[in-house]
Amino acid sequence: MSILEKAEDSQQSILNDEHPSIEVHNDSTTDKILNLEKEYNFNFESEFEELEIAAANLKQNRNFFQRLLNLEYELNFQNKKYMAYLVGFIASIAGLLSGVDQSIISGAQITMRETLQLSDDQMSLVISLMPLGAVLGSILMTPMNEYVGRRATIIISCIWYTVGAGLAAGARSHHMMYAARFLIGVGVGLEGASVGVYISECSPPHLRGNLVSLYQFNIALGEVLGYAIAAIFYDVHGGWRFMVGSSLVFSTLLLVGLFFVPESPRFLVHKGNNAAAYLVWKRLRDMNEKESQLEFLEMKQAATEERERSANESTLKSFTELFRYARNRRALVYSVVMISLGQLTGVNAVMSNLSTLISKVGFSTKNAVFMSLVGGGSLLVGTIPAILWMDKYGRRTWGMNIVGFFIGLVLVGAAYALDLDTHLKTVEGLYFTGLVLYMGFFGSYACLTWVVPAESFDLKTRSIGMTIASAFLYLWNFTVTYCFTKMKNAFTLTGLTLGFYGGIAFLGIIYQFLFMPETKGKTLEEIDDIFSKSSFIIAKENIRNFNNWITKKRN
Repeated sequence: MSILEKAEDSQQSILNDEHPSIEVHNDSTTDKILNLEKEYNFNFESEFEELEIAAANLKQNRNFFQRLLNLEYELNFQNKKYMAYLVGFIASIAGLLSGVDQSIISGAQITMRETLQLSDDQMSLVISLMPLGAVLGSILMTPMNEYVGRRATIIISCIWYTVGAGLAAGARSHHMMYAARFLIGVGVGLEGASVGVYISECSPPHLRGNLVSLYQFNIALGEVLGYAIAAIFYDVHGGWRFMVGSSLVFSTLLLVGLFFVPESPRFLVHKGNNAAAYLVWKRLRDMNEKESQLEFLEMKQAATEERERSANESTLKSFTELFRYARNRRALVYSVVMISLGQLTGVNAVMSNLSTLISKVGFSTKNAVFMSLVGGGSLLVGTIPAILWMDKYGRRTWGMNIVGFFIGLVLVGAAYALDLDTHLKTVEGLYFTGLVLYMGFFGSYACLTWVVPAESFDLKTRSIGMTIASAFLYLWNFTVTYCFTKMKNAFTLTGLTLGFYGGIAFLGIIYQFLFMPETKGKTLEEIDDIFSKSSFIIAKENIRNFNNWITKKRN
């Protein structure tokens, strides 16, 4: 429970003892501050005067070596929202790398297969080793986030990208390509979870969903760019080398941008460096606003309580806290299930093999590469509403986008079932209508992939929680991608699309409706209280809220 809510509960308890019929409904920030000062003998003015002095001393006494290690050209905007926007924009560029590397292989594999003389199994490994490497990157993310920080981890991921892309462009055998794709995957895994945590820890609550969603938008934009790059270099001799080496451009762009944004203030507080955290916080929030002061104090209090608890715990006990406490387990289970529902509907297998799949509905190989832009473009367009309105309409609204891509899967599966020779126009119409719905609605849903886990875990378990969630994301990505050809042969395209992928989506509709909590507009500390409720209580609240909504609409 946050410090504010403890104070409010205490205030309510006192009033109830004296006047049982009285309830407190005053939620103004000023009243919360007055109540805290009274209940805890806490002086807000004195607290921030001390922070100002400590921050000024730290800034003045930094030597050249310390400034060099900071690796940042400090920017300070009069409107503090611009700094939060800049953090979200630059960090989310990492999504371009992930998206390009995911989709570029769809076009590159056509000529790469001939040059490197790859069998079907070898090609499946080339495609799927990137997400497998991302599993390792996700596992490495926790110790790196813990010891070097969120921003520094993203910087290191750029190095993995650069090495992997260079090796892929110069590959002379399938073994070199295996190594290259795996190294790129490590970079994907390192940045995948780190970006969501980094942006969520820097963003104001009312902007957090929008800014974290920028990462998924850039993944979708990267998917489109990957298909576009494949189309541009398709007729160029050795063009696949330019395709797979294109990550060098985007990793350089990201690396340069990261020198203009700060480390996460929550990470700095977590490490006990309150003065440095306050310096960053003043650049991210308007400290003339009491809400910003309260948010910093809640963050500081949560970190202090965590350190006090850790001092009395063994390393093993601290590590297993994610599993020992019901609040943490609920956040983990929900995050993993939400991610699994998206990945097991086969989106990454479809994206990686889209050119091949489109050729199955009557297009030539070259035209199929160009038509892949339809799928990538739909994914990109689908992310835009989530970025604009997720924080307005809430997480549950976007979670139910799973209904839309279920309908898309039904249409795609029906297209594969029809005879191409006698129903060509019908097949193409059904296929592309289904593809647009599938990719478009998945684009909106996929934004939750990074928003929900990044805001669901408490400060102490955030890194390990995001590691596990991210590892599951890429593990399912590897599984569906590597097994795609074998599953397609066993199920047929109709059975795989409609039966397996569609069946997972249908189960997801039920799960999301019942068990998805709403975290819109909550601080990361307030979200702790949401996950302190049992899953069945959350389900009852969701059903009751839905019934109230239906009743309101009828009236």
